[in-house]
Amino acid sequence: MDARALPMFPLGSVLFPYATLPLHVFEPRYRALTRDCLQSDAPEFGVVLIERGSEVGGGDVRFRTGTVARIVEAAEVPDGRWVLVTVGTRRIRVHEWLAEEPYPRAEVSDVAEGPAGPDAQTARDEVERLLRHVLALAAEAGDDAAPATVELHADLSVATWQAAAFAPVGPADGQRILETESVEDRLQLLHDLLEDEAAVLAHRLSGE
Repeated sequence: MDARALPMFPLGSVLFPYATLPLHVFEPRYRALTRDCLQSDAPEFGVVLIERGSEVGGGDVRFRTGTVARIVEAAEVPDGRWVLVTVGTRRIRVHEWLAEEPYPRAEVSDVAEGPAGPDAQTARDEVERLLRHVLALAAEAGDDAAPATVELHADLSVATWQAAAFAPVGPADGQRILETESVEDRLQLLHDLLEDEAAVLAHRLSGE
């Protein structure tokens, strides 16, 4: 286990690898985290989903599987707040939470991604088809959703994370996706979640 200390930013949402996460940083401890990250050789921090509690003020309970966010754009506004654009890079697992001051930190290690099996390509294509169908239904229902013309990456692992980011799933299901170990299992979970969402949207649109 190659564990290391990493600044951490618990949130009420899930960040997936390869997904973009804009952040408006106003709490003093996360302003300090932002400044320290930008002054380091690697401007990145960990994002984990809050299981119980609030993003503000601490005292929350957090999941242990998260994602490293790399800062790609940063602007400080006159009152000291920061506007950030970050991108998820890789999954991490928290082994131990460290001191909360001046901001949360944890001992973490990277979560390895195993190779995809022989049936993964077919499963990826089916997930892409279902995702487009769900996004089209969501648009018809007036929901805020990605365009139904979305195309997933040829790389199977990247494609799963893209599908997860585009799919209209809540934080709890997003965390389930993030914690899924293999590409095949992730594709199966995405397939099941998208089928369920398609049924919900179709029922809404039917007016029954």
